[in-house]
Amino acid sequence: MSFRLRVLWLVVLVAVSATAATAWLTLRQASQQINDSATTDRAQLDEVVGRLTTYGSRHGTWEGVPDLVRDLRAQTGQRIHLVADTGQVIVDTDTQEDRTARPLGTVVGVVDPRPVLNLAALPAEPASRQKGVADAIAGYRTGVRFAACLTRESVPVVAVPTSTGVPQFDADLSAAGGRDRPGVAEIVDGCADVAAEPGRHLADAASVQVCGSSTVEALDTCLAQAFTNDISDVAPVPARVYLGARGDPASVLTVGPLLAAAAGVAAVAVIGTVLLSRRVLRPIDTLTAAAQRLGRGDLTGRVPVRGNDELAELARSFNLMADSLQRGEERQRRLVADVAHELRTPLANLRGYLEALSDGVIAPDQELYASLLEEAVLQQRIVDDLQDLALAEAGNLAYHRVTVDLAELLETCRTAHHARAESAEVSLHVAAEPVAVHADPDRLRQVVGNLVTNALRATAAGGSVRLVASRTDTQAVVQVVDTGSGIAADALPHVFDRFWRADSARGRRTGGSGLGLAIARQIVTDHQGTITVASEVGVGTTFTITLPRAA
Repeated sequence: MSFRLRVLWLVVLVAVSATAATAWLTLRQASQQINDSATTDRAQLDEVVGRLTTYGSRHGTWEGVPDLVRDLRAQTGQRIHLVADTGQVIVDTDTQEDRTARPLGTVVGVVDPRPVLNLAALPAEPASRQKGVADAIAGYRTGVRFAACLTRESVPVVAVPTSTGVPQFDADLSAAGGRDRPGVAEIVDGCADVAAEPGRHLADAASVQVCGSSTVEALDTCLAQAFTNDISDVAPVPARVYLGARGDPASVLTVGPLLAAAAGVAAVAVIGTVLLSRRVLRPIDTLTAAAQRLGRGDLTGRVPVRGNDELAELARSFNLMADSLQRGEERQRRLVADVAHELRTPLANLRGYLEALSDGVIAPDQELYASLLEEAVLQQRIVDDLQDLALAEAGNLAYHRVTVDLAELLETCRTAHHARAESAEVSLHVAAEPVAVHADPDRLRQVVGNLVTNALRATAAGGSVRLVASRTDTQAVVQVVDTGSGIAADALPHVFDRFWRADSARGRRTGGSGLGLAIARQIVTDHQGTITVASEVGVGTTFTITLPRAA
């Protein structure tokens, strides 16, 4: 089975399984909703009870409440039946809508707009406490009668909360258009006269005098009961509110539409899977074709990169791999060409001299043999350097790492090159502080020796070459500084290339094999270090080696 079909069937299986699970869960949830459809949401009941309680507490009467109930009916969609504890129906939305009243619903809430006296806000001394309750009774009775009168006259009422829990009622003149509005002042004054109860305060005081208990708890219980009893005849009567109606048709979810929805989800999932498989496999087909061309030796093929997803990242990785292979192929070709170029002339010289000796054109002597031996040694050195470089780049160059003091190593290199420096009339000295690294001392001497040899070769008589060792918190630094001819800025990027020479006119007899710096860089890299060069023509050159310090 092809990859495309495997992906398709896998996703289809997942989609069908997910759809079936979703359908089962939906059916279960729907059944639960159907079982609970006979009851009204508790939040709706709390909203209705809260709004009705606020209305009764603010207006001091149930007059005008049908308008509020009509709004609540539109908001909740529920039938609302408000009935006083005395059995008198205050309002019923069925009656408002001119329809036959249906059996009451089973959701019932209690609406009690009467205030609850906060005895903690009253003085602690019993006599003062009793007087405070009497004042609260008188104030509420006057205020609630005043509010009820204003409500009947269609004047807005405002109820200001107090610390005792008994609100203070007043006309909301700003909502009524101001006291200067015709008729408003007369209505307010008239309602104030209606609300007044001369002598009532004394009666209230008498009603609380009976609460002469010896304990604070008993006194507070008696005072609270006296407050409730003395305001009950003027406060809005407590009521019960019923939501809904028995016999309302329940909203039932049928299986057919649910299964149709599940089938639609499955169809969408299958279509999406087909499109996804095409979207996924098209770049893979492109990558496969490019990889096949790469396997046939065509290193120029690349794949287009679109987007930033995983497939785009795969395409970028493939292109990087192809670039790396192409660069490696080009390096290999350049290496073969460079090796052929480097060996062609010396081998031609050797062949010419040997043919001349064979033909008797020249006579053999000691000087000729010495020249031929020197030429052979030069070729052997090039071959050895190539072998070292190949092993180093392949990671097969053997290292025997020990703890090395760079100050001692630089002093050893100075001693080894002292004679050559003297013959070139170049000052060679060391300025080093003790610093240890974990490295192969022979390979490090090879690196430093190569740098010193190049520095002596580039420095004219009277110049100097310094070997410097220093350290930072985590690194050891070695520098080879000369006052030679320097390297041009455009040539610096090529210093570590194979067979590169700053002066192309110099031969291998005077300029070396051209592989020393490439080998040096690889050895330093294998030691987890770096090697860099800075140079200025006519001033000198500085090679800097950075290695991790040993503990």
